[in-house]
Amino acid sequence: MSITKTLYTGVSGLTAHGNALGVVGDNIANVNTTGYKAERALFSDILGRSMMAVNSPGSGVKLAGITRNFAQGALITTDSPTDLAINGKGFFIVRGQVGGQSGNFYTRAGEFNLDKDGNLVDPQGFIVQGYLVNSSGEIDNQLTDLSIATSSLPPLATTDVEIFANLNSNETTPAAAFDEDDPGTTSNFSTAMTVYDSLGNAHRIDVYFRKSASPPDNTWTWHAIVDGGEIGGTAGDLTEVASGTLTFTSDGQLDTEVTTTAWSSTFNGASAQTITFDFGDSLTTDSGEGTGSTQYASEPGGSSAIISQEQNGYTTGELATVGILNNGDVMAIYSNGEQQLVGRVALATFEAEGELARAGDRLWGETESSGEARIGGASSGAAGSITASALEMSTVDLGKEFVDLISYQRGFQANSRTITTADQLYQEVVSLKR
Repeated sequence: MSITKTLYTGVSGLTAHGNALGVVGDNIANVNTTGYKAERALFSDILGRSMMAVNSPGSGVKLAGITRNFAQGALITTDSPTDLAINGKGFFIVRGQVGGQSGNFYTRAGEFNLDKDGNLVDPQGFIVQGYLVNSSGEIDNQLTDLSIATSSLPPLATTDVEIFANLNSNETTPAAAFDEDDPGTTSNFSTAMTVYDSLGNAHRIDVYFRKSASPPDNTWTWHAIVDGGEIGGTAGDLTEVASGTLTFTSDGQLDTEVTTTAWSSTFNGASAQTITFDFGDSLTTDSGEGTGSTQYASEPGGSSAIISQEQNGYTTGELATVGILNNGDVMAIYSNGEQQLVGRVALATFEAEGELARAGDRLWGETESSGEARIGGASSGAAGSITASALEMSTVDLGKEFVDLISYQRGFQANSRTITTADQLYQEVVSLKR
């Protein structure tokens, strides 16, 4: 090897190790960057001559490339429900413009929030992509901007009331016939429920249960009562608005449900509505399993009891917060306690994620080498699950970076010695003619 070639070999070492130090510096600088993936410098030797010259020395070293560590980063919890982290493979998809190029970009940094238009965006204003709910209430399959309506949730008038109760088989029938003006003493048991009209106004309904005296002692009647003033009558006058009969088998299972008087009342100022009362999955009427309401004996001194009850109406509500499930489903949570599915966060996976191009701002761009994005929901295909109120930390290992820093520094220093040694040899040659 000539002295001149030794100089250039030393220069190649300085260049390669200087670039490697840049990689380490970049990693250390991004130790707290959310979703950052640590990089590693790869060195490669340079041939001095043709491959046929087996015993010829090389011409130094070069930085062959930079690989990225796409291993899972640790997750940390946050107070924001729209902060998201991916547990497993995949990238969030965001739409925006980078360097004059518009389109979809990919990121592991899930620091998202809602903008004034209800779009789920990252700190740079890029809009998160996903799937919205269609008019049928189902997730659509068209990738689009993930947006959540910030308008009020309109009220829903009650149409169904479900009451599951255990009616004590040891009850005795009241002496007097049922009287809507005195329902408490002419029935065995009662429960109260709140229902809603088309304007979102709340109304109380009391449902009274009365055991029949007719053998075989397994029949009950029910009576729905409201204040007459709420349906166009006199305030304070109790009015029966619906009634029916329940029968039970000798095993205490619900056998039949018969509505004697169907709901036909309208609350003041609201639209007409029909409310259906259901007491379980009756054996004969519903061809069901006899579940729901029962007629079992209560413990000594006990009484009938409500197992569960619910109705499907609600008053108007304002958007209170957003909840995101592990599969990416986005739930709008309103001030009236209602939750509605509004969309689903999409994830992208790649055949060769290590070949993605860095676009800055924690974004990645698709390349020919990475392959096209495979887009779908979380926890489907190769995509991981989503954790809400969490962020993925950088994969930079500071201990390793400082060891690499020392190694590259020593390499740089050693190569500089190669150059100074070659320079000294030149001085020796020049001094030969003295």
